[in-house]
Amino acid sequence: MVVEKQRLIEFADALRSKLNYFDELENIASNFYSPNMSVGNENFLPLLKRLDDCISYVESNPQYAESSVYLLKFRQLQSRALGMIRSHVLSVLKSASSQVQAAIRSSGNSKAAVSEGVEASVIHVRFKAAANELKPVLEEIESRSSRKEYVQLLAECHKLYCEQRLSLVRGIVHQRISEFAKKESLPSLTRSGCAYLMQVCQLEHQLFDHFFPSSSEDVSSLAPLIDPLSTYLYDTLRPKLIHETNIDFLCELVDILKVEVLGEQVNRRGESLAGLRPTLQRILADVHERLTFRARTHIRDEIANYLPSDEDLDYPAKLEQSMENNSETISAEENPDVFKTWYPPLEKTLSCLSKLYRCLEQAVFTGLAQEAVEVCSMSIQKASKLIVKRSSPMDGQLFLIKHLLILREQIAPFDIEFSVTHKELDFSHLLEHLRRILRGQASLFDWSRSTSLARTLSPRVLESQIDAKKELEKSLKATCEEFIMSVTKLVVDPMLSFVTKVTAVKFSLSSGSQNQKQESVLAKPLKDQAFASPDKVAEIVQKVSAAIQQELPTVIEKMKLYLQNPSTRTILFKPIKTNIVEAHVQVQSLLKAEYSPEEIQSIINMVSMQDLQAQLDNLL
Repeated sequence: MVVEKQRLIEFADALRSKLNYFDELENIASNFYSPNMSVGNENFLPLLKRLDDCISYVESNPQYAESSVYLLKFRQLQSRALGMIRSHVLSVLKSASSQVQAAIRSSGNSKAAVSEGVEASVIHVRFKAAANELKPVLEEIESRSSRKEYVQLLAECHKLYCEQRLSLVRGIVHQRISEFAKKESLPSLTRSGCAYLMQVCQLEHQLFDHFFPSSSEDVSSLAPLIDPLSTYLYDTLRPKLIHETNIDFLCELVDILKVEVLGEQVNRRGESLAGLRPTLQRILADVHERLTFRARTHIRDEIANYLPSDEDLDYPAKLEQSMENNSETISAEENPDVFKTWYPPLEKTLSCLSKLYRCLEQAVFTGLAQEAVEVCSMSIQKASKLIVKRSSPMDGQLFLIKHLLILREQIAPFDIEFSVTHKELDFSHLLEHLRRILRGQASLFDWSRSTSLARTLSPRVLESQIDAKKELEKSLKATCEEFIMSVTKLVVDPMLSFVTKVTAVKFSLSSGSQNQKQESVLAKPLKDQAFASPDKVAEIVQKVSAAIQQELPTVIEKMKLYLQNPSTRTILFKPIKTNIVEAHVQVQSLLKAEYSPEEIQSIINMVSMQDLQAQLDNLL
C-alpha cells in the first residue's frame, strides 16, 4: 500500500507539472488585463517569458485535450502583449523626440545653428538619454529573435525608431547640404556632402547599436533612415551632373567618389558606413555616364571636327621658334613647351585618354580610346596634306611621322586592346530576292524554301574588326617609306636614272632588234653612248656628290627639327644611307665593267665606298 501510495503521488505530481502550463492561462490573463499592468512594470517581462514557455509547450503537445483552444487563447494574450510593447516603444521614442526638439527650442537654436556643430550633443546624446528606458525591452525582443512573432516585432521597432530619428535629423541634413550647394563647386560639394553624410551615418549607426546591439550588423535595418538622408545629396548632385561639361571636374568627381569615399572611408569604417554605399555607387554610375557622354562629345568636336588655324599649321616655323626659346641642353622631355609644338588634336587626344584611363571601366575606356586614336590619326593626316601645300612635301611627311610616333608612344602604356568589332545589318540581298519573286521564279508565300518572306526579309549580320593601333602602325610605316624614297630620290636620282637607262639598253641588246640601224646603235660600247659618256657620268657623279654635301645636310637638320630623339633619326636615316650606298655600288660596278681605269680615275673621279660611308656617318 505504501508503494502504491508513492506511485500515485508521483503520478499526481507529473500530472500537475503538465497541467501547470494550462492553469497559467488564467493567471497570465488576469495580469495582462489588469489596469496596473504596463511594459514598464517589473512583472511584465517575466510574465511574457512564462507566456512564451506555455505557447511552446502547448505547440509541442497537440495530443492533449483542448490544446488547440488553449493555444489560441495563449496567442491572443501574446498578441496583446506584443501590441503593448509596440505602443510603448513608439510612445518613448516620440517622447524622446519631443524632448530633443524642446531642448533645441529652449536653447534658441535654429536648425541652421544646430547643423553647425551641436548635432552630437543635442540630436544624439539627449535622444539616447531620453530613450534609455527602452534598452531592456529591446534587448529582450532581440534575444527571442528565433520566434517569428518577435522577428516581426523587432522589424516594426526598427521602423518606428528610424521614423522618429528621420523626423529629427531630416531638416538639419537637408539644410546643411543646401548650404554646401549654394557656395561650393561640384567637386567641393561632392567631397563636403559625402564627408558630412558619413559623419551623420556613423553617429546614427552608433546610436542604433546602443538600442539594437544584435541588429546593427544588418545594413537593411537602418535603411529607412539612411536612404532618405543620402537621397538629399543625390537629388542635389544629379541636376548639377546633368549640366556639367567640364571633363576635369567629372574626372575629379570619380576620383573623390571611387578613391577617397568608397575606396578609403567606406571600406575602412566598414559596417557603420555600409548603408551609404548604394547611394554613393548610384552617384558614381551617374558620373561615369555623364563622363562617357562628354568624352564622346569632346572626341567628336575637338578632335574629329577640329578646324586648324594658320598658327596650327605653321610648320616648320613653330618648331624653329620653340628651339630658339629653349637651350639645346634641354631635352624634349624636359622642355616645358614641347606640347605647344604638337598639333592640337594630338594633345587633346592624349590629355583626354590620360584622364579617362583611371576613371572609366576598361570596356568603356577601350571603346573611347579606339575611337579617339582613330579620329586623331585621321586628323593628323589631314593636317599633313595641308602642310604639304603650305610648306613642302618633306615638311608634311616629317610632321606626320613626328605626330604618329608620339601617338604610338603615348598610347603604349594603356593596357588595353585597340581592336573593336563593328556589327551591321546587310539588306543587299533583298533586292535580288524581290526581283526573282516578281519574275515568277520564286514564291512569296513558300515558307519551306529559302526565298520565303521570312528568309527574304531577314538581314545578314556583317562583322568587321577595326584595330586603331594596327591602322596607326600601317600609316606610320607607309609615311616613313614615302619619306625614305623621297630623300633617296632627292640625293641619288641622277644615278638611279642612269642605272635604269643602262639596264634598258642592255635588255634591248640582249633581246635583239628588228631595226638594223637601232641594232648598230645598241651594239656600240656603253661609254660611247651619248648618255653614258665619261663626261656625262662624271656630271652625274658630281650632281650626286653635291646633293650629299648640300641637300642631305638640310634634310638631316629638318629631321632634327621634327624628331628630337636621336635613335629615331638613326632608325629613319639608316635605309636612306643604305639606298645611297647601294646606288653608288651599282654605278661603280658598271664603271668597272664598261670604263677603263684611267677614265674612272681621271674623268669620272667617283668617291670611294669607304669615304662615302664616313661622309654619311658624320651627317648624323
